[in-house]
Amino acid sequence: MMTNGVVHANLFGIKDWVTPYKIAVLVLLNEMGRTGEGAVSLVERRKLNQLLLPLLQGPDITLSKLYKLIEESCPQLANSVQIRIKLMAEGELKDMEQFFDDLSDSFSGTEPEVHKTSVVGLFLRHMILAYSKLSFSQVFKLYTALQQYFQNGEKKTVEDADMDREDGEKQMEKEELDVSVREEEVSCSGPLSQKQAEFFLSQQAALLKNDETKALTPASLQKELNNLLKFNPDFAEAHYLSYLNNLRVQDVFSSTHSLLHYFDRLILTGAEGKSNGEEGYGRSLRYAALNLAALHCRFGHYQQAELALQEAIRIAQESNDHVCLQHCLSWLYVLGQKRADSYVLLEHSVKKAVHFGLPSLVQQRAFAGKTANKLMDALKDSDLLHWKHSLSELIDISIAQKTAIWRLYGRSTMALQQAQMLLSMNSLESLNAGVQQNNTESFAVALCHLAELHAEQGCFAAAGEVLKHLKDRFPPNSQHAQLWMLCDQKIQFDRAMNDGKFHLADSLVTGITALNGIEGVYRKAVVLQAQNQMTEAHKLLQKLLTYCQKLKNTEMVISVLLSVAELYWRSSSPTIAMPVLLEALALSKEYRLQYLASETVLNLAYAQLILGIPEQALTLLHMAIEPILADGAVLDKGRAMFLVSKCQVASAASYDPVKKAEALEAAIQNLSEAKNYFAQVDCRERIRDVAYFQARLYHALGKTQERNHCAMIFRQLHQELPAHGVPLINHL
Repeated sequence: MMTNGVVHANLFGIKDWVTPYKIAVLVLLNEMGRTGEGAVSLVERRKLNQLLLPLLQGPDITLSKLYKLIEESCPQLANSVQIRIKLMAEGELKDMEQFFDDLSDSFSGTEPEVHKTSVVGLFLRHMILAYSKLSFSQVFKLYTALQQYFQNGEKKTVEDADMDREDGEKQMEKEELDVSVREEEVSCSGPLSQKQAEFFLSQQAALLKNDETKALTPASLQKELNNLLKFNPDFAEAHYLSYLNNLRVQDVFSSTHSLLHYFDRLILTGAEGKSNGEEGYGRSLRYAALNLAALHCRFGHYQQAELALQEAIRIAQESNDHVCLQHCLSWLYVLGQKRADSYVLLEHSVKKAVHFGLPSLVQQRAFAGKTANKLMDALKDSDLLHWKHSLSELIDISIAQKTAIWRLYGRSTMALQQAQMLLSMNSLESLNAGVQQNNTESFAVALCHLAELHAEQGCFAAAGEVLKHLKDRFPPNSQHAQLWMLCDQKIQFDRAMNDGKFHLADSLVTGITALNGIEGVYRKAVVLQAQNQMTEAHKLLQKLLTYCQKLKNTEMVISVLLSVAELYWRSSSPTIAMPVLLEALALSKEYRLQYLASETVLNLAYAQLILGIPEQALTLLHMAIEPILADGAVLDKGRAMFLVSKCQVASAASYDPVKKAEALEAAIQNLSEAKNYFAQVDCRERIRDVAYFQARLYHALGKTQERNHCAMIFRQLHQELPAHGVPLINHL
């Protein structure tokens, strides 16, 4: 069978075959051998040697592109190669015959130009052998293809020269055309040899794993894979790369189809088999079922995933494959997280294979309320094994887990340190130059934490830069893109709520719900509450509370309880809010969620202030304010200082005039600090409340100029932000 001037078999029966492109590479090698050492500088020869390996291993490229690559390394040699190919293509068939006859001379002599066992020597021998096996008709077709290859290269060179003479606007059009031509070259280069195919597949698989942005686009890669499978439908690795490529675009049908074909071909070719082939057959079956379960789990088909997992467990038990059973137990835990026995499954999994050091056990213990020192000790033990065996992905997962654990416990400084540590690490894997490393889920999680931490401190420009990097590093169709999408939506939601733009926040709820249903429902209730739709907000919060209690999502349960308590006191029912807040405080203490506990104490202090006992509220604040000022978000710091000033004013009502004036001065200072915090996150609604309160205090102290200044700020903000319902400040 003949295609594009090359002879090939249905399977890779031969290692290499002759193509017009490879004849051009042979001409380059021949010219390099004929050129004396003095004619080519040492730097140019080094560049040429570096160029040879990708030329020998990579797919065929156009002649014009080959000329350009050679010219970048050695312009003199590029001219010689161009003349030599032109003479051969415009001459006769015997010129090509003579060229291949002369190639054997490279190995002759006491000091041959090329060693037979070198990379170049093996390539030359493969080409000479492949050419000698061609029949006369095949040699003629090869020569015709060489002439066509030369003519196409000449046309492209002329077109490039014409386009170089155009103005800047036409130059932009040229760059766009070049991109499309490069993609066409990849997909229309004809059948690849075995070595070229293996090199192409390994290169694209590494790029998909480490830097998806540098890989071919999904459409271009699939076109090349289809072209490859057309000539060799039983090439198992091509089916697996097709499976990975279809995952990029969330194509469940095609990815399942490619995965099943991969394991079918693996069994047929016996690539997994041992001497008798039986063990390889069984291994392929059980890992096929395991991969199918993981695929269904990724797309949310949990019932199908469980059925496939049961099949994998059955086959693994029959074969006594403990490693496969360990993976199955891990996936059972992932599928059964909503069940009460998920922790038992995970414990059994780790007991079976302690050396795996799964971070999921630490995650489960964190949700169960274990202390931070015990969790860090558990991670330390597994980290020792990871570093000992250079398991870079598990090291990254461990550090990402530490980042999440410190944030769960409310230690933002420690979380920031761990995230920075992960981002500054170099991968332990050796990758090609120019490949961006560590494009894994761990890095996506760390970057999302980094963006949220910066947004909490009011550094929205820095958070935007981190999100921009995330979007470049993880394109929208990539596997981990949903992480930064949710992070971006949450930051935008918080900014809209701080700015009083509730209609904009409401429009963002749909996107958040699509990515995380529980988070979306909670944010919807927050918007309804801000819009004074108390009845609807209460119904939504009660449903969400029941659902989260069933799932044992303690962090969200506490957040919902705090929102319910706020709803009660905004409805002038602070006494009903007290039991709700005490329940939230008990959960926070039980699960050691320090930051949520501090926030709950703030709410308790506010409820006591409303009930008319500001002294006890101030005592509570002194207990809770330190963790908030140390690790809290800027908005929470402002709320805490605002509440302190309110309690100070309320407590000073019974003081003598001198002491009362001192208390009011202290309250004004705390209000100024709170206003600075609110300004950092552009929370104008709270700045308005602070300005109003400061104006009242300055008026009480007889400071007319300062009072008028604060009153002017309040009036400007009040006109921009009309009040929704009764402001909380009226409770004072």
